Amino acid sequence: MGDWLVSIAGTPQGAQLATLLALMSAIAHASFGALQKGNVDPWTSRGVIDGWLAIISAPVALFLVPWPDGRMWIILLGAVIIHLGYKLAMALAYERAAYTVVYPIVRGSGPVVTVAAATVIFHEHFALIQWLGVVCLSGGILLVAVRNMLDEKLDPKGLRIGLIWAAIGGATVALYTVYDAWGIRQSADPFTFLAWWFFLAAFDMPVIAAIRWRNLPVKPAVGPLMVRGICGAFIGWISFGGVMLATRIDKVGEAAVLRETSPVFAALIGWLFLGEKVGWQRSMFIALIAVGAVIVEFGA
Repeated sequence: MGDWLVSIAGTPQGAQLATLLALMSAIAHASFGALQKGNVDPWTSRGVIDGWLAIISAPVALFLVPWPDGRMWIILLGAVIIHLGYKLAMALAYERAAYTVVYPIVRGSGPVVTVAAATVIFHEHFALIQWLGVVCLSGGILLVAVRNMLDEKLDPKGLRIGLIWAAIGGATVALYTVYDAWGIRQSADPFTFLAWWFFLAAFDMPVIAAIRWRNLPVKPAVGPLMVRGICGAFIGWISFGGVMLATRIDKVGEAAVLRETSPVFAALIGWLFLGEKVGWQRSMFIALIAVGAVIVEFGA
């Protein structure tokens, strides 16, 4: 299957599949972020998720895909380090500020940087109308964060620190998106990169979570935590794997922008299934995000 994906890269068929993969990734990522935050210590939840990622990725990496060569080991090490920075920033942000504030800021600050970097590194060209779409999408996401910030009763100092870590998280999103897109293109088989990245990148947070577990004043129930972990692991494969494959077979910038429609799906899930009220202001901002994504996709 890896050979087939490589063969359709840069073709209309590849572009259509990349769009579907990026949107699938957006839906999955909205759920992934909520699982990490939830009502559990974010370090613990991410550690359990990554522990299950190591378990389900091990047989794929060790027995189903080719082993990386010497150069690919170095590339994978770079990806592991960058994603560790992202995971640390996200956990620190979630520790200080509300999910409804942190998540939109992280996702909204990344697309502009990613598209600009893809222009330089991958020589992609975004038409002026597409840049307008990027601005609409990122602006809509950040406006959602501002609206949520006004609604949440947050400690001002904690909020400031949380926002700083959220901004750092957004920068690492842009960095890992571009780096992963470059890295997966260096692998003859894209699933080799994916399987080994998921396996190797899953050992850091469980160690941190185990250390913190001993000092938690109230330890969460193990059963529900394990369920959260295994669900998050499978969702993580869909979320991160989907967008990485999308950047392999089509434009990095477009895949990154479409992936950041995840706040739209998060709001729809909350409204349709959880009975949450969106409100007219959030509805307008969410519509702006959707319009931005449509402009980027069809403005080429």
